[in-house]
Amino acid sequence: MTATRQAAPESRHRAQEADAELLDVLVGESLGWTERNRDCFRLPPDVTTTADPNVTLKPLCELAELTALIASCHPVPALRAQAGRLFSHAWQETREGDLFADLVRGEPQATYPVELYGVFARAGLRNAAVDELMRTTTALRGWQVAREDHTRTLAVLNAEERIGLPLHADFGAELADTGLGRLPEPWLLECRSAYGLTHDAFHLTDWGRERARLSPAAAEYLRLWLPAWVESWLEEQLWDLVGELLAVTAFLPGAPFDAAVWQRLADARTADGALPEQGAPPVPGTSAVDTFYACYHSTLVLSFAATLARTAAPDPAPDPSPAPERETAG
Repeated sequence: MTATRQAAPESRHRAQEADAELLDVLVGESLGWTERNRDCFRLPPDVTTTADPNVTLKPLCELAELTALIASCHPVPALRAQAGRLFSHAWQETREGDLFADLVRGEPQATYPVELYGVFARAGLRNAAVDELMRTTTALRGWQVAREDHTRTLAVLNAEERIGLPLHADFGAELADTGLGRLPEPWLLECRSAYGLTHDAFHLTDWGRERARLSPAAAEYLRLWLPAWVESWLEEQLWDLVGELLAVTAFLPGAPFDAAVWQRLADARTADGALPEQGAPPVPGTSAVDTFYACYHSTLVLSFAATLARTAAPDPAPDPSPAPERETAG
């Protein structure tokens, strides 16, 4: 009996090592694919005028946000360095911040330049001209006008905090009117509102850096329903959303870990490490550009979620000491 009790912690340790190895492979191969395709993140000459920001600035912002987290938090130095190179590439694409001055002058009411600059400001990369411009534009009355999307408002408030600007609204009040604040009936969640919920959690916790900000009520709600949501969207092969839900799972106390779910994501990837947003990988003959847009976000999310899972506090190990023997009568 004693030998069995002593073996349990050893078995648990081996399982944790195997889980960590899988997560590290997913991070490394996802970042490797992203590095090989980093030219696709380059900004076109018309980025401040006629280019669509959803296919130019949005991918660069996502690259910067997620690699910044990995570069600062992952326990493996080589993976931190790999993410750091991609983050540096994103900063260089902004011309060391000069891009944001052009964007703000062209669209002083737009929030996305503030959100993107906030990613770099949090990492200590500043541009004096941009700081001055944003202090001016975010003090305008128009900036204070309420936005319909409370989740987007959380993103803006998080960016303001990162840059050191006055917050234009109360974070807690805005959070209260989001999915994470209301904790709606779980069967009402559909794809769009699920993405809203994950981003509520990202903005609240500063993308997983401040996981204790998650309230006990929200943590218990997520602990109860995340497994069902993950299983549902695994069946629909919505790999990108599953990755975001797994990232949020890593915020929970004890961070539940389901190795089988992670293996299903691993198996959904292409041979070179890319994870499609949904369904099967792009068919042979698909152009490099189309393949990039079909895979870049979910591949980044996979590396981000695996990093969060890798750095999450594990469930406490069971007490290995023998149970006290009961006294028997007579």
